[in-house]
Amino acid sequence: MDKHISSQFDAELAGVSSRVLELGGLVESQIRHAVYALSQFSVEVADQVIATEKQVNAMEVDIDRELSSIIARRQPTARDLRLLMAISKITGNLERAGDESERIARMVKLIVDQGITRSLPASELRIAADMASGLLRKALDAFARLDVQTALVILKEDDLIDAEFDGFLRKLVTYMMEDPRTISASLDLLFVAKAIERIGDHAKNIAEFIIYVVKGADVRHTAMADIESAVK
Repeated sequence: MDKHISSQFDAELAGVSSRVLELGGLVESQIRHAVYALSQFSVEVADQVIATEKQVNAMEVDIDRELSSIIARRQPTARDLRLLMAISKITGNLERAGDESERIARMVKLIVDQGITRSLPASELRIAADMASGLLRKALDAFARLDVQTALVILKEDDLIDAEFDGFLRKLVTYMMEDPRTISASLDLLFVAKAIERIGDHAKNIAEFIIYVVKGADVRHTAMADIESAVK
């Protein structure tokens, strides 16, 4: 590949990477609004989150189309091919994180419709939601720099979100036992908690793909000790 073609290819890689970060920023905003809708039980903000999903989906399709074009025209090898494959996976995880935000918004609307918002422990989900949102932001920053050390930190921090989910689940079960009238709305809140946990999982997946790009090691479903060894 001559220098002219190589510089064009580098520009295309930078361009599609930038699009992924743009998508990530949109999904981050979607998550923030979903969490706000939950904390305030705002139907108006929930509707905004739901409406944003169409834009997220369109961006995913556009990025996938661009990736297919680059691969067909450039026939990349080694690290460049890993990067393009990882970008495709990262884009999919961002879109699914957006799906979880939309799910939170729809659950908020259901809870509001049931009219018992004041008695629900929704505020206790804020910690886990902030952690998941922060983890996704950190994953996007790590992708922008292809920073494997930060990716490793993300994999470890995801366990904290899982612990928050388990703790909230125990509290919610106790809450439903004390007041059976809240069971239906509490189950909706459980789906919200699960959606938050999954956003953290998508951030974790992105971190794994960053390690794959830089180190060439597929660390999915791998013990932490082995991942640490691969990153060194």
